[in-house]
Amino acid sequence: MTEIILMSDARVAAIPVEECGEPLVDVSDVLLVDDRKNKDSDSGAELLLRRGVLDRLRQAQTLLPDGLRLLFVEGYRPPALQHRYFESYGDELRAAHPDWSADRIRSAASRYVSPPEIAPHSAGAAVDLTLADADGRELDMGTPMNANPEQSDGACYTGADTITAVARANRGVLGAALGAVGLVNYPTEWWHWSYGDRYWALTSGAPAALYGPRDLDLS
Repeated sequence: MTEIILMSDARVAAIPVEECGEPLVDVSDVLLVDDRKNKDSDSGAELLLRRGVLDRLRQAQTLLPDGLRLLFVEGYRPPALQHRYFESYGDELRAAHPDWSADRIRSAASRYVSPPEIAPHSAGAAVDLTLADADGRELDMGTPMNANPEQSDGACYTGADTITAVARANRGVLGAALGAVGLVNYPTEWWHWSYGDRYWALTSGAPAALYGPRDLDLS
């Protein structure tokens, strides 16, 4: 089995960032957008991505089979919101496993939420997305998006062997299009793909990340 490198791995944090200064841009005029994340942000922050990431998603969409589209759910995530997500999931794990050490909690939490200091979403480098048909209906991907490892019994892992052949094929279609334009997947979340962040740099062999965390005034 291929090693799964978690976001909490020291090798990820060790990647330097050479911030290129590329702007965050709104995806809503380019991609089909799902509004399920609006409840977490009334600022529209989740609709932003670095321009280079959006350009690659535009290319990836042209590689999909006829009748399929990317369905965008979330891009940029302010650091404060990322911190809240990470702590909340950590609290759930601590309650369920009071015997676990702090390091084990951090590692387990990072399967589902990145540590705030290296989070690809907070750099505008990561996107949560899925596939939809011509009428905007989501395809079967084996689990709902954002199902954590406990809820899905591990089926949220991209390479899970407990999903149906149809779901596996759909994940393959998504991965082929996104991988062809240079995005990398976080293998514990089939829906999470990124470009230009530290995780991308580590897994692709790039010497440095292109994008670091951004803390925008979205008030």
